[in-house]
Amino acid sequence: MENTIENRPLMLYSEQTPNPETLKFVTNRMLYKGTADFNTVELAEEWSPLAKTLFDQPYVKGVYISNNYVTITKEMNYSWEDIMLVAKEFIKNYLSGDGEIIKDGWAEAQAQMAAEREGDKYSGRDAEIVTKIKELIETYVKPAVEMDGGNIAFKSYDQGRVTVLMQGSCSGCPSSTMTLKAGIEGMLQRMIPEVKEVVAEAG
Repeated sequence: MENTIENRPLMLYSEQTPNPETLKFVTNRMLYKGTADFNTVELAEEWSPLAKTLFDQPYVKGVYISNNYVTITKEMNYSWEDIMLVAKEFIKNYLSGDGEIIKDGWAEAQAQMAAEREGDKYSGRDAEIVTKIKELIETYVKPAVEMDGGNIAFKSYDQGRVTVLMQGSCSGCPSSTMTLKAGIEGMLQRMIPEVKEVVAEAG
């Protein structure tokens, strides 16, 4: 019975996301436990052979890998009608060949980058607020946006202003501003009175 999971045929289907520029390609295999957002070729070259080969395709602008799916953000001058099947076939062939997806050490490198970004700048009440913000994003926000092939991560907190990073399908999505303001900002303000506003940056 060994390896029965790995030996079953690889299935792959595409799902639309709220962002018309991104498409989610879902497989029946775990690709990476965690989140991996590649919005530059350089980052992909360093950490993800799969993302790197996707970036070699002229229509790929960004790659986001999490759990059992890959989200591709396309270049504006391409239409999904023309490239969806090509992209799907490309991903299927890569995964069927057991190519490396994410290199070891990615999670640690990400954690270190986040720590450097934040530094030791939070102390006292601010440190408590930041911990609470991160917990709320992890518990309520991430699972919801993950279904749409994206991710929202905490970046910084300063005098009531929370900055988050939009990744995968959330980056550049027309409806993400509404999600941000009506959903995340509203929730954080209710749970943490000190939060005045939430702003976003592309991951």
